Amino acid sequence: MNKLGWIAAVVVALLALNWFISAPDSRSRELTQAIETQGSAELKAYPYQFRVLKVENGVAYMTTPRSFDVPAAKLIGRLFPEINTNDPNDPGFVAAEKHLAAIQGEAQKIVASQPGIKAVQWKIDRDWLTSHSIEVPDGAGP
Repeated sequence: MNKLGWIAAVVVALLALNWFISAPDSRSRELTQAIETQGSAELKAYPYQFRVLKVENGVAYMTTPRSFDVPAAKLIGRLFPEINTNDPNDPGFVAAEKHLAAIQGEAQKIVASQPGIKAVQWKIDRDWLTSHSIEVPDGAGP
C-alpha cells in the first residue's frame, strides 16, 4: 500500500473510532445502521452521513450539518465544490439545497419508523462542520 493509501486508511479508522465514541450505546448504533442498510442508493452515496447520537425516552437525536447559524452556501460548497455557491439563485445551488433536505428527510423517516422511536430531534454536527473548515458560532443549533 502506498503512502496515500495508508493515510486514507488511518483517516477512515479515525472516523470510525470517532463515530463509535460518539454513539456509545447499542440502540444508537442500531438506528444508524438502519439508515445505512435501509437508505436509498442516493442516501448511502451522499457526502454527509447522518447518524444517531443517542435515544432518550423514545426521542432519537440525529446529527445534521444544517443550521440557521451556518450559511447554506458554506455547507453546500464543502459537499459539492463544483457548485456556484456565490449565487443563491444558481439552479445547481438551489437543487443541492433541495437534495440535502430530501436526503435528510429520508434519514429521518427511516429512524422515525423504527420500533420505540416517537420523534427525531436534530443536533448540529459541530465536529463534521469544523473538520470541513466551517466555523460554527457558539450557541448554534439545532
